[in-house]
Amino acid sequence: MKLAKISLLCALMGAIALPAGAQDLRIALQSDADVLDPDQSRTFVGRIVYASMCDKLVDITPDLKLNPQLATGWEWSPDGKSLTMTLREGVVFHDGTPFNAEAVAANINRSQTLDVSRRKSELKSITGMEVLDPFTIRFDMAAPDATLLAQFADRAGMMVSPTAANAAGADFGLNPVCSGAFKFKERVAQDRIVLEKFPDYWNADQIHFDTVTYLPIPDTTVRLANLQSGDIDMLERLAATDLTQANGDAGVNVESAVSLGYQGITMNVNNGEKGDNPWGNDKRLRQALSLAMDREAINQVVFDGAFASGNQPYPPTSPWYNADHPVPARDVAKAKALLAEAGYPDGIKLEVQVPNTTVPLQLMQVVQAMAAEAGIDITITSKEFATLLADQSAGNYQASQIGWSGRVDPDGNIHQFMTTGGGINDSHYSHPEVDKLLNAARTSTDVATRKESYDAARKILIDELPIVYLYHQTWIWALDSSIKGFTPYPDGMIRLEGVTLEK
Repeated sequence: MKLAKISLLCALMGAIALPAGAQDLRIALQSDADVLDPDQSRTFVGRIVYASMCDKLVDITPDLKLNPQLATGWEWSPDGKSLTMTLREGVVFHDGTPFNAEAVAANINRSQTLDVSRRKSELKSITGMEVLDPFTIRFDMAAPDATLLAQFADRAGMMVSPTAANAAGADFGLNPVCSGAFKFKERVAQDRIVLEKFPDYWNADQIHFDTVTYLPIPDTTVRLANLQSGDIDMLERLAATDLTQANGDAGVNVESAVSLGYQGITMNVNNGEKGDNPWGNDKRLRQALSLAMDREAINQVVFDGAFASGNQPYPPTSPWYNADHPVPARDVAKAKALLAEAGYPDGIKLEVQVPNTTVPLQLMQVVQAMAAEAGIDITITSKEFATLLADQSAGNYQASQIGWSGRVDPDGNIHQFMTTGGGINDSHYSHPEVDKLLNAARTSTDVATRKESYDAARKILIDELPIVYLYHQTWIWALDSSIKGFTPYPDGMIRLEGVTLEK
């Protein structure tokens, strides 16, 4: 497998003809991206591609402060119900369409009204917009929304060409047109995504590559082998078990940052026919599964202790973590008692779909062994990641091992997953009090007030467990030592401003 992949990469690089002296940066991804439309997509690796292709209104700094990108400044009204943004001048989309306040209004309208948009819940608070001048726009809300700026620092804030979006409709992802440093060139599913430098980029002086090629390579060992052989220049999500090998290679540099997100098992509680099953209908079974897990042992066995065990959407180091509900100790006896109480004294089966990549499969094999000791017989169904997501959205699953890369604002880690009709609520979990609490947390800018709402919601969710959280990962990148200027970010993105390849 390793030699075959390396040979494929060699053939690929020969097939992509570059001008003399042109520099291509080759980045290995853990999986292939889904649709390349910011309004429709949901994959972590898709966001990595967007970091080079689609600028946002707002970005973040490495220490998680909000930072201007396409918006150069902003101001809230005294009542918190309006946000006025000043926009960057001299920006054009990749098709030559000018970026201005009208383009921003068109983007937000698309995110709110496109039938297949996943951004609707993220921008639900915006009730109106007014273009004040060519480079100033005001967003109006019925109630304050403390999360809006953070939403604009992610896919909801990615600006696409209104001209291209109007022409393509829901098919925009086949030929995306944004305003980032690199424009879309080609895509071969499960093989490569190629971007080329956009000469009219507003910050072009900081971009030092002619093309960027993203290569999905699910096997972590193969990714590292390709880096060490020189067939790629960088990889994201180096396996913790490969750290020793990477650190021992003088030609490889390792960078890391603690993530904002989580990994866990999403349970189908009400999404179609497959949600109508004992696991979806009885929280005691989900509680038993959680109690069967030794989260710290998972961290040690699968990740060599490099990650953090977890039971919430936020890591224990986060100010939003609810200390009243610490990571539970494993309790097999109690898990068995819950199964018996639910009517399954002799055990019960559970099918868990899992991405067909190395680490998730290793994780689920450990989970499978632990669950078996409590009487839970887990069948692991391995799927290509885009297929897994499609099945999860459609309700074609019983349980799914999946995670979330995390967001700067806590709302981004919980609201769209747990509220009724949330954009990524693939469980179809619904609880009126949780809806009330999470919606209330959006309306205050006071940290203490918001935390009260999140803590109250967690009290319910710890009991209901539509998602069984397992751990919080550390982003680990491995780079060819000739790459200079790379800065690790807690959101796991690869930002290429100021990055060079000095071979």
